[in-house]
Amino acid sequence: MDSLSKLFDGINRVKIMRLFLFNPSDSYDKKDVVKKSKVSMSTANSIMRQIEEAGMIKRKIFFKAGKKKNKKIKTNGWILDPNFPHLISLQNLLLNKELLTDNQIIKKIQKTGKIKLIVLSGVFVNRMEDSRVDILIVGDKINKNSLERAVQDMESQIGKELSYAVFDSNEFCYRLDICDKLVRDILDYPHKKILKKTDLV
Repeated sequence: MDSLSKLFDGINRVKIMRLFLFNPSDSYDKKDVVKKSKVSMSTANSIMRQIEEAGMIKRKIFFKAGKKKNKKIKTNGWILDPNFPHLISLQNLLLNKELLTDNQIIKKIQKTGKIKLIVLSGVFVNRMEDSRVDILIVGDKINKNSLERAVQDMESQIGKELSYAVFDSNEFCYRLDICDKLVRDILDYPHKKILKKTDLV
């Protein structure tokens, strides 16, 4: 149980653990962890050291994109250890539970414009492999920069990059009328409407 006791201590630890659990084949260095999880460097250092000591992640040298175009740099980082004995238990505990509450998602997205419809799919309904979109958003006068920041904030809490589609009301209605494949791929398969202010669907 000592290795498990090192793993759980606050939301920042959960965010970093989810980053590795959701992306088991990806490697991250400290800067990556700080950027994607939105934690401080000192916090990341402490958490990474402890979950490495617990055996959840292991060291790896890898190449990542540099500042110059087409140039890669060599860096030291970590990757999820597939042989960690508690891996399946952690995945069941941290990936299959509610990632964010519906109200949390609505609150973040509503600040970006006149939102009329929010539909969750993909990672939010355990359809990571066969879903093109995690969030469908319909609204008017949406500030794209604000929306991108809201999505990035959700990504940092979930530990996974989210794919999302955004339409204004007229475009969404048009896509419904022509049976647009992207829209139908969302609405014809498991999904969850968490906000619906009109009779769009």
